Amino acid sequence: MREHHDIHQDVPHTDLYSEDLAPVPASARTWNTWNYASLWISMSLCIPTYMLASSLIEGGMNWWQAILTIFAGNTVVLIPMILNGHAGAKYGIPFPVFARASFGTKGANIPAMLRAIVACGWFGIQTWIGGYAIYQMAQLWIPGLATLPAVFPASFGLATGPAICFLLFWLLNMYIVYLGIDSIRKLLVFKAIFLPVAVLALLYWAINAVDGGLGPILDQPSRFSSNAAFWAFFIPGLTGMVGFWATLSLNIPDFTRYAVSQRAQIKGQALGLPPSMTLFSFIGVVVTSATTIVYGTTIWDPVVLAGKFEHKFLVSIAMIAVAISTLATNIAANIISPANDFANLAPRKINFRTGGYITGIIGILIFPWKLVADPTGYIFTWLVGYSSLLGPVGGIMIADYYLIRKQQLVVNELYSPRGRYSFFNGYNRYALIALLLGIVPNIPGFLTTIKVLPPDAIPAWITQLYSYAWFVGFFVSGISYYLIMRSYTSITTTGTNKQEVNYATAD
Repeated sequence: MREHHDIHQDVPHTDLYSEDLAPVPASARTWNTWNYASLWISMSLCIPTYMLASSLIEGGMNWWQAILTIFAGNTVVLIPMILNGHAGAKYGIPFPVFARASFGTKGANIPAMLRAIVACGWFGIQTWIGGYAIYQMAQLWIPGLATLPAVFPASFGLATGPAICFLLFWLLNMYIVYLGIDSIRKLLVFKAIFLPVAVLALLYWAINAVDGGLGPILDQPSRFSSNAAFWAFFIPGLTGMVGFWATLSLNIPDFTRYAVSQRAQIKGQALGLPPSMTLFSFIGVVVTSATTIVYGTTIWDPVVLAGKFEHKFLVSIAMIAVAISTLATNIAANIISPANDFANLAPRKINFRTGGYITGIIGILIFPWKLVADPTGYIFTWLVGYSSLLGPVGGIMIADYYLIRKQQLVVNELYSPRGRYSFFNGYNRYALIALLLGIVPNIPGFLTTIKVLPPDAIPAWITQLYSYAWFVGFFVSGISYYLIMRSYTSITTTGTNKQEVNYATAD
């Protein structure tokens, strides 16, 4: 087998090539087990993770049901995470380039854009959280901020004060993109130190604010009237937990391309993802359950909760720290990958900075304040909705890499407009057919969820498939892709068009 350090030299500098998308040479692969574990600990320690657990409590679960759902979801998504990470660690290639093997050199833009748009949504959500934290602090010192006249139409659901703070925080994010990725390192260090301290402080508050400490908090009962009601919430809840990291389960090669070995990325991810998500979520569960006892209503947004505390100076420090932590997470998790995806559209014309600006603009247009306005929208519309798009992509890529190509790729041809991965004019139409087959079953359920269709317009068993959106898409697309590609391979192998075989069969 060819040495890894030769890969970079063999890659043709075509229109499909750029320094950002080039394979990482062996000498630059320095991430060990601890690096991957700490990456996941850092990415798990974010406000949306806390809100994830809290939204399950708000939806009716008790503490152990919520924790079990989160642990199960993260254990499930760890499997495609490790499987897709293999190609990054073996060949040093990022996600958009890896997708060329199954979707074609041009067709790879389709999964890359699906993933990028979702990342833009996450960017918007994180920016809204950071901006709202600034608003909670600012209104303590400038009370008039809360009573500014409405500027936006009522249908926007956006008050003027929060909108101003959101826009200012968005501009700060764009400034960091302008400065470049190195500028975020100190903020990541700050976040790694501060956010665990802040979360433990919230836990301390919860235990002390409730008479009897943890006992009454963990005694809060499930609010489901029957087992059927529980399962009706649990299944989409589990799908939502898988959906939470469905983005990273696709573009994990963007990170594993720096791995010193397969063992490092596998062990690091297994040690970092399920335990840190579960532990941080447990704190979110305890604090949210405590708000039900203390305030008589469930407050699932920690920024809103912090705004209820009496000490202005304390709230101000907390909100500034939340904003800085959110800024660090946003750049690391929601700018790097979509910037690569947008760069894949035109590697010679779109660089990291331009890709970051595109991400920022779409992040506003997606109306993130509406996505996090209530837990039902957060889980059923946002998390489950996009998992129905990303599950099929994951199924196709894994089926192609493991079942069709047997983990063998010819790296230099991934950058060649006329190589074996160009398929038919740059598109593997069979991957696109399989993608549609995986998405279609979930469309009726999505349309009834967002109330475009009335619930009784479509048979119940069809709309209920949406509760399993990621799983349905993953297996339908993965299996159909494997069957189509196998039949196509057997037909072309016995035919006379040897050129076509070269493009479509396993290496």
